[in-house]
Order: sequence, then structure tokens, then C-alpha cells
Amino acid sequence: MGFKVAVVGATGNVGREMLSILDERKFPADEVVALASSRSIGMEVSFGDRTLKCKALDHYDFSDVDICLMSAGGGVSKEWSPRIAAKGCVVIDNSSAWRYDSDIPLVVPEVNPQALDGFARRNIVANPNCSTAQLVVALKPLHDRARIRRVVVSTYQSVSGAGKDAMDELFSQTRAVFTAGQAESKKFPKRIAFNVIPQIDVFMEDGFTKEEWKMMAETKKILDPKIKLVATCVRVPVFISHSEAVNVEFETPLSADEARAILDSAPGVVVLDRREPGGYMTPHEAAGEDATYVSRIREDATVENGLAFWCVSDNLRKGAALNAVQIAETMVARKLIAPRRKAA
Repeated sequence: MGFKVAVVGATGNVGREMLSILDERKFPADEVVALASSRSIGMEVSFGDRTLKCKALDHYDFSDVDICLMSAGGGVSKEWSPRIAAKGCVVIDNSSAWRYDSDIPLVVPEVNPQALDGFARRNIVANPNCSTAQLVVALKPLHDRARIRRVVVSTYQSVSGAGKDAMDELFSQTRAVFTAGQAESKKFPKRIAFNVIPQIDVFMEDGFTKEEWKMMAETKKILDPKIKLVATCVRVPVFISHSEAVNVEFETPLSADEARAILDSAPGVVVLDRREPGGYMTPHEAAGEDATYVSRIREDATVENGLAFWCVSDNLRKGAALNAVQIAETMVARKLIAPRRKAA
């Protein structure tokens, strides 16, 4: 007997990716339901070689659903996740709505699967921010070996992290540049085509943006509250995949060669680090891939026990949809959940 799985936000970038990954990884589901807002009723989305017609979230009965993958934004999740969870359905939420709630696990399966043991308190599990997910996958095995004191990270984040409208804006602005048209900015505060924008999310009182704060808060919750982290998050004119330049200060010495060997055997990580032109990963190449890629590993002589590296991952996959499905897979493997009834 397999699970009944609902995907909320099935028409969005991440929702579509969730459906694709459920099929690719042969998740043990007897039935998968695509849900969205009422204006999307009847819209068709792909699930492997099948087509699903979207149903309305507002009128759906979750009493026989085992797992709900939620990717419909924080406002929708705040309203609906507790209601769905109260029906006995486990909610795995991709928004920021529940990440900082002490009763709700914030999970990256390669990093802190043990946090899932507490999911039943609220029946909700939170997915981390896309930029945080790939970072902690790379940091975890290094932290286990040498204990991290401080991280300085600069991100180069693709427009897909801001949704389909943002991708459309990059495309339309790029076309306008080449046709001498008007490059209108609606989704972003400044032009994104052939430009970079050092702002993701809103500014906070201390001058950092909410995205930068998220990386700090989430890394502490997922990996270790003692880690100090400072981030500068930048939007770049790339459609898919986030890149990060990472500097790490450890408590004990760790050579570049040892770090390379540790990362090479770490779950979810692929090391591509040849010291030659092209011997590193770029966001274009990472798009559509599941791994977190680490390149340009080198010792940082400006601090004691320092390393620097480059990290790239598909933000729609590991940063969102893949991580959510992996959480569900981990819960199944650890026998934390079981199908409640035979799906129709």
C-alpha cells in the first residue's frame, strides 16, 4: 500500500518540480493530487508521463491524504498548514512560515535528519531557504571534522528564486536590451538584465536584508547555534541555480586536500575542483541536477584555520522541491509515517 500525496501550489515553479521529482525518484505513492488556487481549477500539470488536472485547495478534503508538499507561499501556509495537519496529514512546507518556530523541525536530510523525530508535535516540517540548503550540505561534513567558528558567504542567486514572474522579467528585459526597447522593472527594484542587485527580500533595521538574516538563523537552527555567519545576498541575471562564495574559519586546522576528500565522500555533495580553466561548476551546468557542487577549495591564509570554496546548486531542486521530497523519503525510511488507508 502506497501513500496518498498532495502537492499544493502545483502550478508554480517549485510545485511543478515537486511533481517531476516525485515521479523521477519513484516515491511510493498510489495517488498524487495537484492542488492550487480556485483560479487554477482544471489547469493541467505533468506528473511523469501522466497529466493531472488541478483541484482547488479551498474545497479539498485532506482526511485521507498522508503527505502534503506545500509550496504556495507563507500566507497560504500560515492559514492552511495547521488545518491540513489537524486532519492527520504531514505537511512539508517550502515557505518561510514555519522555519523559525521552535516546535517545528527545519530539515535538510543530509544534515539533521534526527530533527524529524519531533515532527508529531505540530505535524509540520519546514524546508529551509534555498540559499541555506546548499550551504549547510557543504558545511556539515567539514563542521563534523573541524568545528566551524564563523562563515562569511556571498550569494549569487538566480531569478527563479523569486518565482516565474521574475524569470519572465529577466527574459523580457534581456530582449528589450537587444531590440532597443524599454526594460521595465516590476518584480525587482532595479533592472536585472545585464546587472546584479545587492538586495533579496526586504531591508531590516540593522541594514541586512531578510534573506541574509534567514541564512544566519537557519544555519544556526539546522547545523549549530554556535556558528557565527554573515551573508551578502545578491540577485544575478541567471535563470536557475544559486552560487555561493564561502569563507569558513574552523576551530582546528583543516587543509584544502583533507577538506576535498571529506566533501568528495559526503552525501549530496559532488566535488569538481580542477585547478585549470573550466575546472569548476557554474550555475548553467548545475541546472536540473540534484547535487550540491563544490569547487575551488583552497586555504585562506588571512585567518587561522581558514578555507574558501565555491558552491553551486539548482535552487528549484535541492533548494526547494528535491529537499521536500527527500524529507518525505526520510520519514518513510525511518518509519515515522505510514499510509493511513488505501489511496483511491
